[in-house]
Amino acid sequence: MPIHPPPRRSLVPVICLLAAGIFVQSAAATDEKSINGFREAMIKLDPSIDPAEAQMVSETSHHTARDLQKKWRVFPFALVQNFLIHVGARDRGFCFHWAHDIGMELRKLPLKTMELHWAEAYPNTHLEHNVVVVTARGQPIESGYIIDGWRAAGRLLWWPVKKDEYPWKENPVETAWLQNRGPDPLNSLNATAQQDPSTNIGARKRPGS
Repeated sequence: MPIHPPPRRSLVPVICLLAAGIFVQSAAATDEKSINGFREAMIKLDPSIDPAEAQMVSETSHHTARDLQKKWRVFPFALVQNFLIHVGARDRGFCFHWAHDIGMELRKLPLKTMELHWAEAYPNTHLEHNVVVVTARGQPIESGYIIDGWRAAGRLLWWPVKKDEYPWKENPVETAWLQNRGPDPLNSLNATAQQDPSTNIGARKRPGS
């Protein structure tokens, strides 16, 4: 009895699963390289930095960003995710959500040689952006690295504060929370968004966008 190939439509789910598997493996490989690179970059910030702490910060930042990407069903483009939140199709994914939830995990780490800071640019405008910054202990944010999950929609971005396009300034209230010295700032941020839903918090317009 001849064996006939399965109908083409039955192959679609298999192809989709294979494609998803390839994407996950590719993302994992990219993240692993980025984790190692960020660790080495932080170690070079100051001789006092403990390499084990740098490893914890890098792993936690990357893994949390990917977890949030799945949890929030993040669209591949940050500005589209912002739009989806505004129309009620998504609940979270503004820049301050990323900074807060990545910061929530980082502040649990027993850091002794490094410090976390909350940085903001263009506060209280439609260009506002928020990130976590990591530095050596006792150093200003200008010496550190940004930790940004928003701009690449879940793929963690990190590079020196001084080389970024945003004019970052430290927010001492949010920094106090990151350093376990103050209350959670998200309540006030959410209140701002609810009072003015037309404000596109976290969505900086890029050239040509």
